[in-house]
Amino acid sequence: MDITLAGARPTRRAPKEHFTGTVLQDPINMAPAPARLNVSRVSFEPGARTNWHHHPLGQTLYVISGVGRVQTKGGPVKEIRPGDTVWIPPGEVHWHGATPGNSMCHIAMQEALDGVFSTWLEPVTDAEYSAPLG
Repeated sequence: MDITLAGARPTRRAPKEHFTGTVLQDPINMAPAPARLNVSRVSFEPGARTNWHHHPLGQTLYVISGVGRVQTKGGPVKEIRPGDTVWIPPGEVHWHGATPGNSMCHIAMQEALDGVFSTWLEPVTDAEYSAPLG
């Protein structure tokens, strides 16, 4: 058993090459092999979002505060709120982030396949981000 005390893992700013706006990440767990689970608390300021991306074994998001948006490529933009759980299947291209006027924080959980958690693609355009909710 390994216990990591609160505050032992510093908050980090999410890399600008994969995110638009201010996004902060708090690592919760990077399980050692043979486990593959990566869990982080991710906080998005209003208007902040991920690039388009996908995960080899899928991703689960659990919203803990604020109001957010999520979209799968070719699908409608959906609003997400505290208590909502989003399952994104393996290989599904998607993005997620805050709404234009609200911050949003979620827990992101994904497993690695051959050491890869995510494949990052192009930024979400302002037009894609601002599409009407569906």
